[in-house]
Amino acid sequence: MTVKRMDNVAIAVEDLDASIEFFSAIGLSLEGRMVVEGDWSGRVTGVRGQRVEVAMMKTPDDISRIELTRFDFPAVVSDHRTAPVNSLGYMRVMFTVEDIEDTVTSLRPLGATVVDEIVDYQGIYRLCYIRGPEGILIGLAQELG
Repeated sequence: MTVKRMDNVAIAVEDLDASIEFFSAIGLSLEGRMVVEGDWSGRVTGVRGQRVEVAMMKTPDDISRIELTRFDFPAVVSDHRTAPVNSLGYMRVMFTVEDIEDTVTSLRPLGATVVDEIVDYQGIYRLCYIRGPEGILIGLAQELG
């Protein structure tokens, strides 16, 4: 048996509207938004009685998706948003962009900050990590040549 595809990556957020705005500014589009609750959802996640609001964001190629999830109930139990990149668990989502400088400039008004600097990787890519809303770590890559 093999994997057919990866459907999405989920990111838990506190401010769903700000996160939607940020990922829209990168170039993703809102595919849908809904509340998820009920016995079945708790049996999937192991968090019984949960109530979450999710927003599904899709990439321009209509292949990849990010599921932004805000927990209404129960309360969030831990916070990994500002963990350094050498922490265990979720590290970052990487996006290929047309112009890395332009992308960073357009995201700054939405609170994005470059983690360190934009670098050239062997003339193949320009790369950087940014912190988006709520400290979410995002990688940006611009293909060169």
